[in-house]
Amino acid sequence: MAVLDSVIFFLLSLILGTVGIYAGVRLVADRDVGYVNAAITALIGALVWGLVSFFVGWIPLLGPLLMLVIWIGVINWRYPGGWVAAAGIGLVAWVVVFIVAYVLATVGFVTPDALGVPGI
Repeated sequence: MAVLDSVIFFLLSLILGTVGIYAGVRLVADRDVGYVNAAITALIGALVWGLVSFFVGWIPLLGPLLMLVIWIGVINWRYPGGWVAAAGIGLVAWVVVFIVAYVLATVGFVTPDALGVPGI
């Protein structure tokens, strides 16, 4: 049962991250880039966040800051507009996922965690 729970959590997290990044791109970059690109970005971002977290996440202040900069770097790499646009996309994604995760947690469906968008 634990494996099934992990798979469901991963899929739900990927969906939430995808929706957040998609909303961020639509709002900040004003482009329709598709859900597949947003899903790929959420997946790559989560993997990179996890790897960086493993190696430097334990360093106070520097670790989390480096993790955030690298996650925004993934968005910058995947979408046009530069670092400022990537930071805006990341911020919108974080807010959207926070709101959706909060609503889902309020009704008792999930805990407020998401792999596609860090810090939720």
